[in-house]
Amino acid sequence: MATATATKKMAAAPPRRWRWRWRRWKWRTRHAVLALLLASVLAPLALYSGAPISPFSGPILTGRGAFGSDPSNSVARNEMGERLNALAQDTFDAVKEPVQTVASAGGDSKDERMGIAVDHGTKLGQDGVIQPIVDARSVPDRSNESTVEDDRPKNGVEMKELASRDPTKREQVGDVVVVGKEGALLGKGSSLGSEGEARKENTAGRSSEHLTGAASEGSDAKAISSNTSHRTAYQDSTISAIKDQLRRAKTYIGLLPSRGKHSFVRDLRRKMRDIQQSLGDATSSRRLPKNVDGKIRALELTLTKIKQIHETCAAVIDKLIATLHSTEDKVEAYKQQTHYVAQVAAKALPKRLHCLALRLTNEYYLSGSYNKHVPYEEKFEDPKLQHYALFSDNVLGAAVVVNSTLVNAKKPANHVFHIVTDKVNYAAMRMWFLANPLGKASIQVQKVEEFTWLNSSYSPVLKQLESHFMINYYFKTDQDKADKNPKFRNPKYLSILNHLRFYLPEIFPKLDKVLFLDDDIVVQKDLSALWSIDLRGKINGAVQTCGETFHRFDRYLNFSNPLIAKKFDRRACGWAYGMNMFDLSEWRKQNITNAYHYWQKLNANRQLWKLGTLPAGLVTFWNHTFPIDRSWHLLGLGYKPNVNQRDIENAAVIHYNGNLKPWLEIGLPKYRKHWSRYVNFDHVFVRECNINS
Repeated sequence: MATATATKKMAAAPPRRWRWRWRRWKWRTRHAVLALLLASVLAPLALYSGAPISPFSGPILTGRGAFGSDPSNSVARNEMGERLNALAQDTFDAVKEPVQTVASAGGDSKDERMGIAVDHGTKLGQDGVIQPIVDARSVPDRSNESTVEDDRPKNGVEMKELASRDPTKREQVGDVVVVGKEGALLGKGSSLGSEGEARKENTAGRSSEHLTGAASEGSDAKAISSNTSHRTAYQDSTISAIKDQLRRAKTYIGLLPSRGKHSFVRDLRRKMRDIQQSLGDATSSRRLPKNVDGKIRALELTLTKIKQIHETCAAVIDKLIATLHSTEDKVEAYKQQTHYVAQVAAKALPKRLHCLALRLTNEYYLSGSYNKHVPYEEKFEDPKLQHYALFSDNVLGAAVVVNSTLVNAKKPANHVFHIVTDKVNYAAMRMWFLANPLGKASIQVQKVEEFTWLNSSYSPVLKQLESHFMINYYFKTDQDKADKNPKFRNPKYLSILNHLRFYLPEIFPKLDKVLFLDDDIVVQKDLSALWSIDLRGKINGAVQTCGETFHRFDRYLNFSNPLIAKKFDRRACGWAYGMNMFDLSEWRKQNITNAYHYWQKLNANRQLWKLGTLPAGLVTFWNHTFPIDRSWHLLGLGYKPNVNQRDIENAAVIHYNGNLKPWLEIGLPKYRKHWSRYVNFDHVFVRECNINS
């Protein structure tokens, strides 16, 4: 029995042993198949990420959570925070922006390698031109590449973070480094084998699916922002390149006709028109047409040919000299235009002052003020008082002159102002001083039309102003006028108000002395002492202007005319209008008005001087002017930006002579305060017309 049992065990033993062997072989086969499957999945990912694989630590992930919770990657997850031990790695604290990589080919004694980088969304042009690129670099052999930024190695974790932000796919096959997006492939030479291309496309496609599905929204946003900034820079550079081409083309167009290369000019103009039409108003390359690259290359080729043919120094020098002369002519024309515009800005009446005159005129007639009498009329002809003559159509300017004089006067009741204006501004001027009485001072407002004795039969200047010559001179609009200086075409010279200063004895027949004031002055001290100055038989007491080179006689009078050259000294000192003490008694004795008429008749055709009152005053009061101290009258606040502040403070009268009047916006701000302090900004009409300091 025992023998039979043993025999059965011995007979059953072989099948159990074979069964165990079969099972062991089956598990080994299964393990091998699983290992192969795992390798086939992980190998492309490792190749794509560019990270070296340690033979001991297993594959390294290229991004946190890139493969979800796949249990087959447990080894990789355990190695997430560890340093790679296959190659030496450097560390840095923060992930930098991708650097720009310029594709270049380099080689050594063994082989040649070409690394071509393609930016996100950027592809290789059909013409073979590699466009600007941005790439987070992970190429083993970096000696063959050129970078424009610092090329620092990245540690494992930072490489993984960078990979998670940058979905660009990389692959290295043999000696070819392929960097692209959506499976874009570039190889050594012109192409790759069909099998290699298919294998790369499949591998890159699977990798792209894994990475795209696992990337977070925040990482995608950062990647898009980075791509947009680099793409904008490229677009701006394209537009700049087109504009630079157009500038060079315009330069050559100016040079070529001198060499007779008219065929090149026609071709160049045609290509310029083509590229200008393509450019239009585009500010980015996205708005440029698709064929703009071809037009850029065609224009660049033409420019290169022209440069090779035309590059001679002599022709360029000749053209530059001609351009220089042309530029000088243009500069002179622009200067004249600027001068004309400055004159218009200086002489035109600002809308705010026009508003003030209209409101005052309206109020004058609505309120019945035309029936009112001015107080202290008995002082108008009293020779014992201090009389001022002011001829102006500027209401606010006249108000500042009167107000500043009386504020600084020791005895305001002794001052009498005679203001003469035209019929247009008479109501506004009269209304202002009726509504703003100034103590016991007497203010007389007249209009020039009241002087019936002043007509063309008596005054040569009035006859001249009414002549056809003067009318054509002022109002004819042709551009071939001999006199290009708009200063002498100022319409104020047509107004008789500008010439009333030569008829003071006739205007004030019962007065002995009158202080003449312009409407662009400000009085800062008491002027009573001027009436006690002994003029020593002279008629005009004024401040001389010898310190200014342009205030000599030869700057105003035509010394090429023998009458002027024989009578006057070209280097004689001029003097200033604006504050002048006139002795009317001596004026009448020496019959100065006849002398004025004599010279005006001789200057009927403007052969002795241009229009204006200062040249006429220089010849009329020649040897009849007494120089007074310079501290009485300071000039230059209407054109000189560097008048000494101490001189301004010490001057009795400051004069805004020039174009920069204080009531104009173009006036010098640093001097306007001296004028503004005497303006009544609380007046209702001043506020309503928006006149402020």
